[in-house]
Amino acid sequence: MSAEVKRGYQDVTGRSASAVVMPHSGGRDREREWPNALIKRYRIEVAASTSSVFSTLAAFPLDSVKTRMQTYQYRGFLDCVKHTYRTEALAGFFRGVTAPMASITLVRTVSFSIYRRAKHAYSGWIKKNTGFDIHRHANTPGTYPTFYSVACFGAAGATAGSAITFLACPFELTKLSAQVSVLLAERTTDCKRSREVAKSYQNKGTLKTMANIIKHRGVLGLYTGFQLHLLRDTLGTAIYFMVYESGKQLGTTFAGDSPNSNKLAVVAAGGLCGLVSWAMIYPIDSAKSIYQRNALLYSRGEKVEPAPKIEFFKRHMYRGLGVSMIRSCAVNAIFFSSFEIIKKRIKSLDDEPKV
Repeated sequence: MSAEVKRGYQDVTGRSASAVVMPHSGGRDREREWPNALIKRYRIEVAASTSSVFSTLAAFPLDSVKTRMQTYQYRGFLDCVKHTYRTEALAGFFRGVTAPMASITLVRTVSFSIYRRAKHAYSGWIKKNTGFDIHRHANTPGTYPTFYSVACFGAAGATAGSAITFLACPFELTKLSAQVSVLLAERTTDCKRSREVAKSYQNKGTLKTMANIIKHRGVLGLYTGFQLHLLRDTLGTAIYFMVYESGKQLGTTFAGDSPNSNKLAVVAAGGLCGLVSWAMIYPIDSAKSIYQRNALLYSRGEKVEPAPKIEFFKRHMYRGLGVSMIRSCAVNAIFFSSFEIIKKRIKSLDDEPKV
């Protein structure tokens, strides 16, 4: 074979090799960028979990004060804050934070995932049977909420709320136990046995508190107050998403901007959905908290005091409502602002290799 042919062969081989290598290189690019496609696919879950960490940590001291005011008598918000700081120092406001940091992140992530799927299912059913496209309507500038859209968001929220109760109840009971553990030990005077049980919850970590509940009340004891929790979360989550989705739509309509880019509408709708939902369900939450607190004083097989009657517009059922609404407004304003920003950033990621 001549040198020219050899050189030609080498040139062709080089080009062929390049042609072979290029797809391989593209494959590596795809491998590098594949996580972006995966993140985009689960952007709701990623955005919800990340935002939950921020919002939960920022507002946890207010949640702790709210729980204390619901379950014990104080002269007011400042009295509760002063007493907590005097007896437990700054750490008292963050007592039990590990459980909600883990549980709220998990619960909210699952909740948003279920809500999204339920919303698509219900809106699809409505479109099939009535011809009304809820998604297109809600994302069209200048539109207002309709009966169909509000009903769809509410039904999807109720579905998510009822489903996550099974996951959330054990964590929330653990959180409540940790938050009131010192008060439980201080203010229990009924009998020696109750005092011993109460003291066993004092100054325990999340896992030890959960183990202690199982020790005294069995595994099913983690679901103490489940019916009240189910009622609260089903109703509360329905209201929560109805107000948020409708509020965001109204805000963007009045502002003349698109639903996904109006930051002020997102913040306002996020804060409002927290305020309205908590105001509506607060007596249910108070009854749940009081019943769970009382149940912690009893061991498995012992009869627990009945849950207090849920009474709306009764002063004693709204102790701590002010701080709870401030907390909820702050949490949800932070959460939804972060959620929409992260979701938008993820959506803008490239999931195809650039050649």
